[in-house]
Amino acid sequence: MRKVLMLLVMASLLFGATLGFAVYEIAFIVKATDSDFWQYTIVGAENAEHDLQGLVNVTVYGPPSESDIDKQVAILEDVVNKKPDAIVISSTSSEAPSLILDEAYKQGIKIILIDNFVYDTGYNSFLATNNKVGGALAADKLVEYLKAAGKDLKGKIGLVSAMAGVQVLTDRDDGFKTRLAEIAPDLEVLPTIYVDNDISRAANATEDLLIAYDDLVGMFADNNHTGDGVARVIELQGLQDEVIAVAYDSDPQEIDALRNGSLKALIVQDPHGMGYKGVMFAFMAINGEPLPEYFDTGVYVVEKDILDDSMWVLDPFSRKKY
Repeated sequence: MRKVLMLLVMASLLFGATLGFAVYEIAFIVKATDSDFWQYTIVGAENAEHDLQGLVNVTVYGPPSESDIDKQVAILEDVVNKKPDAIVISSTSSEAPSLILDEAYKQGIKIILIDNFVYDTGYNSFLATNNKVGGALAADKLVEYLKAAGKDLKGKIGLVSAMAGVQVLTDRDDGFKTRLAEIAPDLEVLPTIYVDNDISRAANATEDLLIAYDDLVGMFADNNHTGDGVARVIELQGLQDEVIAVAYDSDPQEIDALRNGSLKALIVQDPHGMGYKGVMFAFMAINGEPLPEYFDTGVYVVEKDILDDSMWVLDPFSRKKY
C-alpha cells in the first residue's frame, strides 16, 4: 500500500510541474462532522492537499450527524452548483444522492466515492474497506476471547448497529453473523438493535440486553459510537470478564476501553488513507490518469498488546502535516 501511495505522490508532483501549477478545487464531503472517524478522513484529505504543494484546494463539507441524510444531500447539491473540479464523498445513503452525483459526473466533475458505494451514478473510483472481511475478523476475535476466558461457545450475542439501511454497516453485520455461524454455531446472535449512531442509545441497548438475557456472553458493535456505548456499560458494571465485546473503528473512548478491557479488540479501518487517497485519486482523475474501479483501503485488528504500536492507524490526528 505504501508503494502505491508513493507512486501516487510522484505522479501528482510530476503532473503539477507539467501543468504549471494549476489549482484545482476538490470538495471533500463526509458523512458527519461529529465523529472522530470522519475527522480522521479530513486529516488524510488535508495531508494530501499539503503534499500536493498548492496544486489543489480542498474544501470540507458535511452534516453534523450521520443520521442527517437529507442535510448531506442538500450540501451535495450546493457543492455541485459551485462546479468544483472533483468531489470526494462518503455518502451515508447508497441511493439518496444518486441523481445529483450522476448529473455532476455527466457535467465533467470527477467523482471519487469513499467508504460507502452509491448506486446508479457515474464515478471515477471507489475506495473502501472490505467490510464483510472486517465483520468476519470481529467474529474470529470474539470466539478467540470467549475460549480464552474458558467459556463454552453457547449463549447469546448482542449486535448493536449504528443505523439501519447503511450498506457498509450491513456488510459488517452480515460478515460477522456468517462467520460466527461457521465457527460457533451454538452462539445465537440476537436481532440487531439500531441506535441512530447515538452513544447513549447504544449504552441503553446494552443495558436492556443484560437485563433481558442472563446468558449474554458477547457483544459486537459495528462502529465507534456504538462501541463507545457498549464499552461504557461493560466498564461501569465491571463485566469485562463476563461479556466479551468487540467493536469496529477507533476513537479515544474506544482506545481507553481497549486498555481497560471493556473492549477486547477493535476492527480498524484506515480513514486517513481513505481521505488521503481520495484526494490523490481526484487529482489524478482531473488529469486523465487511469484509476482502479475499486481500491481496498484495508482493515486491521488491534488488541491491547499491540495498542501502542498501532497508534498510526488508531489516531490519525498524530499524523497531521499542516
